[in-house]
Amino acid sequence: MKTLDEKSIIGITALLINAAKIDEQYSEHEKELIKQFIKSYIKDKNDDEILKKAEEIEKNSNQLLNFTNIIKKNTMEIKSDIIEHLWKVIISDNTIDQYESNLMRRICGLIYFPDKMSAEIKLRLLDAK
Repeated sequence: MKTLDEKSIIGITALLINAAKIDEQYSEHEKELIKQFIKSYIKDKNDDEILKKAEEIEKNSNQLLNFTNIIKKNTMEIKSDIIEHLWKVIISDNTIDQYESNLMRRICGLIYFPDKMSAEIKLRLLDAK
C-alpha cells in the first residue's frame, strides 16, 4: 500500500515540520506525530536521523513547491495519508489559525487534492479528539 522512497519521506517530513512551525510553536508532541509519519513508511531506519535531515532541509528552504512536487506525483491514497498527517500536526495544539488553514489550502492546490476531502479528513480528526 504505502510506498515512498527515503528521499521523498525526508522531503514530506520537511513539509510536516514546516506545518508544525507555522504557528511558531514546534513542540515535542508535534515531533512525535511527525515521527509516526516516518515510521508508517520506513520501518528499518532511525526516525530521529530522518527527522534531523528533514529539519535541516526545512530550515534552509523557503519554497513549499519543492516538497509538494514529491507528493503531487503519488496516488490519491498516499496524498490522502499525507494530508491526514499534516492535519494531525496542525490540530495537535487544539487550535487552527489562519496561517495553518492557508497553508493547507495551498498544499491541497499544489498537489491537486480536493479541498472537500481535506475538510472531511480535518473534521474526522477533530471529532476523534
